[in-house]
Amino acid sequence: MHSIEFIVFLPLLAAIIGGLGNKALGNVSVKLMTTGALFVAAILSWATFLPFLAGTAIPSVTPVLHWVRSGDLAFDWELRVDALTAVMLVVVTSVSSLVHLYSWGYMDEDPDQPRFFAYLSLFTFAMLMLVTANNLVQMFFGWEGVGLASYLLIGFWFRKPSACAAAIKAFVVNRVGDLGFMLGIFGTWLVFGTVSIPDILAAAPHMAGSTIGFLGHRFDTMTVLCILLFIGAMGKSAQLGLHTWLPDAMEGPTPVSALIHAATMVTAGVFMVCRLSPMFQTSPAAMHFVTFIGAATCFFAATVGTCQWDIKRVIAYSTCSQLGYMFFAAGVGAFDAAMFHLFTHAFFKALLFLGAGSVIHAMHHEQDMRFYGGLRKHIPLTFWVMMAGTLAITGVGIADIGGFAGFYSKDAIIEAAYAKGTLLGHMASFTGIFAALLTSFYSWRLVFLTFYGKPRWNQSEHIQHAMHDAHGHGAHAHDDHAHGHDHVHDDGTAGYHPHESPLTMLIPLVLLAVGAVFAGAVFHTQFVGADAGASFWKGSIAFSRELVEAAEGIPLWVKWAPFTVMLTGAAIAWYAYLRNPKFPALFVEQFGILHRFLYNKWYFDELYDAIFVRPAFWLGRLFWQQGDIGIIDRFGPNGAAWVVEQGAIGVRRFQSGYLTSYALVMLLGLVAAVSWAMVGQ
Repeated sequence: MHSIEFIVFLPLLAAIIGGLGNKALGNVSVKLMTTGALFVAAILSWATFLPFLAGTAIPSVTPVLHWVRSGDLAFDWELRVDALTAVMLVVVTSVSSLVHLYSWGYMDEDPDQPRFFAYLSLFTFAMLMLVTANNLVQMFFGWEGVGLASYLLIGFWFRKPSACAAAIKAFVVNRVGDLGFMLGIFGTWLVFGTVSIPDILAAAPHMAGSTIGFLGHRFDTMTVLCILLFIGAMGKSAQLGLHTWLPDAMEGPTPVSALIHAATMVTAGVFMVCRLSPMFQTSPAAMHFVTFIGAATCFFAATVGTCQWDIKRVIAYSTCSQLGYMFFAAGVGAFDAAMFHLFTHAFFKALLFLGAGSVIHAMHHEQDMRFYGGLRKHIPLTFWVMMAGTLAITGVGIADIGGFAGFYSKDAIIEAAYAKGTLLGHMASFTGIFAALLTSFYSWRLVFLTFYGKPRWNQSEHIQHAMHDAHGHGAHAHDDHAHGHDHVHDDGTAGYHPHESPLTMLIPLVLLAVGAVFAGAVFHTQFVGADAGASFWKGSIAFSRELVEAAEGIPLWVKWAPFTVMLTGAAIAWYAYLRNPKFPALFVEQFGILHRFLYNKWYFDELYDAIFVRPAFWLGRLFWQQGDIGIIDRFGPNGAAWVVEQGAIGVRRFQSGYLTSYALVMLLGLVAAVSWAMVGQ
């Protein structure tokens, strides 16, 4: 077997054994097996990636089995390994293995740990199937697999109604995007006669300028196909319009948020667009559409993130915004910068999510930042790794000198968009700069509310319940705790002492922090360098040397703009939440309408509820009450049963028990039969 087969199928094997063995194997056995399998896969993935980084590896395709033979449609199950796949292998297996290890501590008290670890491994297998696909059907198999695993993991705590609702919402919204993806695959096969990705990419330039019939009109062929495929990416990667499932997905356990909704699954759409980049390049209109949606999402999510109080939701909207960066990079043709930001983002966003999980773990599952404060002295290691993640996501660094991971990748995107030279490219660049300002503000807002200031723990119901359970007080004591009158210190800590997370949670945080600090500086040249980039990608994506060289010659103010707005956002957050804590309330009072608009997420949920959800429920009730019960049941099974019942009631009257009555009925029947026979003659 090749190493790629071990990488892909070890997580599947672990998921099957862990899922079927479940509690019969025991928590420790399942955790050891699944985590060990993922670490082996991660080691093999890095061994696959490093030769590509050095420029010594050759792309390969490993056949697994013959899959479909149906008329003109024929394709095999094959595992493709090139530079793009190698990058995704490292991202998926590295983050997944660390999340497995982190979950040892975070899920330690959960009674269903085997099921949880089996789901994690199943997700990893599906994601690996997606990124190693050599044809569109195999990619769709992995695409739907990660959707299934996402549904299972978001709704892992299925006894919690909000978790079930969030899982259903994620599933339904992604079905909308997946319909577009399926239509794109069908259309691609119709046009090219194959679903093989290399064959499609080779033939795509020859289809430029052709038209196809769609929805009763003629449109540019490649524009239709690319936009349909991109709609699938919009659902999976939570782009504006199909983004509403991502914040609600925070109902799942925090390790799930880090694995699926920060570092891996939501990047599937970016990977797909980059994999099919030669195809997208044949349609300027599709590229413009990708750019616009990416920039709009980047701006929208950043504005909403400034107003959220739930620590996980802030990071979730940050993910949505960062994905917007990746897409508008792809839209302007900087596919290398999009993948570079995907790579660095995996480290610092997984770090931020798992760091938030460490805070939540220390605060007895309290997620509202209004009830934090002063935690840096109590959980110092969590504080420092969160600082590393914040410095990375805000892009701290100085042009031509260096900085943290986000500085290299995010600035590369902004510079490439400006260097594109088009009106849409400039718009995307300025949007990215403004989003960087908001990113800095809400990221430092999170740090200041969580780790600085006076403790506000006594206001938290979670902490009150924890104190009550710990001391075993009776009902009266519970009432005191509910009002914060008992065990409250002068510093407002309510007698509760946050504790640092166990080693199984801290080790992944430290390793991810290393990536958040150094990944940009170490891999910058190979990913987005003019010469090294072309050598590294080797045709696995559409690499534009001209755009890279143009980005090097942009005005100096464009290069310095992200650093300037980063400092501005941090200064505003410092003033609002440390220097003058009354300022946010004054701002809300002055700009109440704007705050409500942003706090309620631009009212997308309410709008969709009015346009889609309520009419769907009304239509469902109409078909149920009037159609099913009122017509079908009434005149169908219920009506037939009524006729039989009434007939039985009538016949029952003849069952008198008297012989003369039965003789009379027999005589009448005989007369009727004879009469019918005579009339028939």
